[in-house]
Amino acid sequence: MTPAKRFYKSVTVTDDLGIALDGRAVKTPLKSKLQLPTRALAEAVAAEWEAQAGTIDPATMLFTRLANTAIDRVGPDRARIVSEILEYAGSDLVCYRAETPEALVERHATAWNPVIDWARTVLDAPFVVTAGVIHVDQPPAALKAHEAALASLSHFELSAYYSIMTMTGSALIAMMLARNAIIPEAAWIAAHVDEDYQIEQWGQDEEAQARRTARYREFMACCRFLELSRV
Repeated sequence: MTPAKRFYKSVTVTDDLGIALDGRAVKTPLKSKLQLPTRALAEAVAAEWEAQAGTIDPATMLFTRLANTAIDRVGPDRARIVSEILEYAGSDLVCYRAETPEALVERHATAWNPVIDWARTVLDAPFVVTAGVIHVDQPPAALKAHEAALASLSHFELSAYYSIMTMTGSALIAMMLARNAIIPEAAWIAAHVDEDYQIEQWGQDEEAQARRTARYREFMACCRFLELSRV
């Protein structure tokens, strides 16, 4: 597909926190108005449009993509998305621990016990931990408590939350970020305990490093979108 050329001269944030190109409102792919919940987020989205040069590169417009998802997908189909999240939480990364070697067992405990403890104390969500990879059903009370926590997130927050969850493998780490209970850098480290351990043992090639760097940039952008979405 040929990239679209930049067809506009000016980008502005409207009084109702929409984005206008040469005075015309930007629409989502499903033709809804691209309207943001906070001025800070609207300005960040506008900056993406302003940064486009000769052609428009959607790959450089993560905030716009997340906002489109919030409006076109999360809003109209929130119940299904919450159901997907709860299914994900039912096999959360931090609940499955290594049995050996001892060094990795200790790293799992150091990085992931605080996540489980936070869920149990703050969310009142009694998630259980197991050794090995065989699936263990989580208590219904844990998933119900997590669902209640999701209800407090706006469509825009949930859009970022979902992306963070899939990048980290953990609905609980994503919820800690949504609640400002962990900083993004610590969340990234917690989510990559296994990968970092393997890199220490076997090294990492340049291609894998480039993919990780790209994932990290996207992760940090999602965290920033989450922050800017809060009213």
